[in-house]
Amino acid sequence: VQLQASGGGLVQAGGSLRLSCAASGRTFSSYAMGWFRQAPGKEREFVAAISWSGGSTYYADSVKGRFTISRDNAKNTVYLQMNSLKPEDTAVYYCAADPVLNIATMYDYWGQGTLVTVSS
Repeated sequence: VQLQASGGGLVQAGGSLRLSCAASGRTFSSYAMGWFRQAPGKEREFVAAISWSGGSTYYADSVKGRFTISRDNAKNTVYLQMNSLKPEDTAVYYCAADPVLNIATMYDYWGQGTLVTVSS
């Protein structure tokens, strides 16, 4: 599975962005998908994950109620809608795919990352 993340950019605090992650391969619908982020000088951290069917979702406490993960298996794409953005959300965001849904960084496939910068 090859993953291509996009949609990052510069936004003011309180604003919104939607990240997309396009996957190649015919087996996208069999993979759980996750979003992670890494801020400068910090370790990569879990943001959100979604099961292969979209029926189960998980969020980090820091983004719960503000971010929404979704997927469109017909388009081989997973999304991360980010609302009420805060400066502390500034990071490089990565999408990842794995046969098993998990909230750790134990994903088999990773995208290249897209930078989100939130100004105060």
